[in-house]
Amino acid sequence: MGRIPAATRETVPSDQTAEFDELLAGAGSVPLVGPGSIFWHVPKAQQAVTALNQYLRNDSSLSDKTLELTMLVTARENDCMYVWNAHAASARAAGVPDAVVDAIRDRKELPALAADEAALINYVQEFYRTKRVSRGAYQSAFEVFGKQGLIELSLVMGNYALIAVAVNSFDSELPANRTELVLPI
Repeated sequence: MGRIPAATRETVPSDQTAEFDELLAGAGSVPLVGPGSIFWHVPKAQQAVTALNQYLRNDSSLSDKTLELTMLVTARENDCMYVWNAHAASARAAGVPDAVVDAIRDRKELPALAADEAALINYVQEFYRTKRVSRGAYQSAFEVFGKQGLIELSLVMGNYALIAVAVNSFDSELPANRTELVLPI
């Protein structure tokens, strides 16, 4: 267990018990690890985070490969083992080469990249490392993803940074069925 016990109907804000009940009816049980184990303590916030996540995964213009690679780079730049573990295998399955996943994990020199991979990785890393995106990195990413795509890519970054802040701050445990190496931090 992380720093806080699992949410219960009795421990959530009294004006959010109906939302807690909705979450419980949909999920069947309260999450014990990961962002849900934290956000469920504020059910309305959990619903908002879920709504954004569902839009990005189901309705955005981004491919699965782009989504997963963005999540992965965001996880690494935030040293978030939970998100890394949840998305490294999915990134590989979506077409991100093993050598790219491993280089990101180990913070090694990246192998030769496709243009879309290079634009994405540069944009995401530059933002997290400098808190800005240069004109060149922006233009390269804009040319690949377009206005809507780049806005959505930025939303993925923010959404998974939000998750990283929560799981890293509240020291959420990794799932027992972890499949990936832990991040070398």
